Amino acid sequence: MLQTLTDFDHLKSLSPAPSFAGGLVQGREKGHASMPNARIDPLKKVLAIDPNDEVAWFGLGKAYMEDASWEEGAKALEQCVTVKPSYSAAYLALAQCLQHLGRPDECRRWCERGIEVSTKNGDHMVTKNLTALKDGLG
Repeated sequence: MLQTLTDFDHLKSLSPAPSFAGGLVQGREKGHASMPNARIDPLKKVLAIDPNDEVAWFGLGKAYMEDASWEEGAKALEQCVTVKPSYSAAYLALAQCLQHLGRPDECRRWCERGIEVSTKNGDHMVTKNLTALKDGLG
């Protein structure tokens, strides 16, 4: 428990408040977060125990995306769909990573695969988002 206002000020100095620019935390827009996502290490530990845990692969990919670490996110999400090819949402997240990386041909291919999977699964929102992403590629 904090005893004084000085204790509170000391705690604040240990974890600086994020700086916002254009709605993004500075440093994250280029994939260089000042503080890595706290979920990354625990997810890696889960995957060290069970490398076939598709939920952990998906979570890891999304955590990297939150840090704008698009390449790492794409790798984790590709592993997710390798482990569980029917994981519709992973195709969308993977395609989004590839779009951010400026790889439209790969993005288009993953969108097409994801549309097939999400349609088969009845995941209408994922299908809609993948179709919009694909159509936006030109």
